[in-house]
Amino acid sequence: VNTVSAECNSPFPSPFQLAALERQVFDFLGYQWAPILANFLHIIIVILGLFGTIQYRPRYIVVYAIWTAVWVTWNIFIICFYLEVGGLSKDSELLTFNISRHQSWWSENGPGCVRKEASMSGIKGLDNHSYISVIGCALEYRYIEVMHSSFQILIALVGFVYACYVVSVFTEEEDSFDFIGGFDPFPLYHVNEKPTNLLFKQTYL
Repeated sequence: VNTVSAECNSPFPSPFQLAALERQVFDFLGYQWAPILANFLHIIIVILGLFGTIQYRPRYIVVYAIWTAVWVTWNIFIICFYLEVGGLSKDSELLTFNISRHQSWWSENGPGCVRKEASMSGIKGLDNHSYISVIGCALEYRYIEVMHSSFQILIALVGFVYACYVVSVFTEEEDSFDFIGGFDPFPLYHVNEKPTNLLFKQTYL
């Protein structure tokens, strides 16, 4: 068990939690409600995997391993969404559940981006509105989102491999424990009993 403890107390959850929290912060800033919910579930499952690793609960780690497949699928969808694969459009309101017109936070705050507002007072009915333009971006925001999702996929694959390794270690420890003590033909507390004839002789004397 000490061997398992030393192996399982390695920094398994730290990069996973940090990556999920970083993703959640930027999705909150961009009001991307679908990714926010997905990130929230991901953080919970990562914490569950951490708990299972520390408390020697293989079932929790298996749940995390299964979730990594779902997480990889979700991030592949995000990549396809921003690259507009299969009829998807990055300008649609799919990620906001069609309740707002917000886009990725990186669309206006990417590296090198300059945000300009132009008054639309000359247009009837839009006197209190302004047109926002973004220029000078060193990298288009959709590529930043693609890199984020690609990094999440890489982290998830590493987590899946490590989760499988931890489960195998736990299984080997349990098998060795059962082999040492689980198949012992003698009871744990063995009481020496005297033969019945000796008891009768002692009583007679």
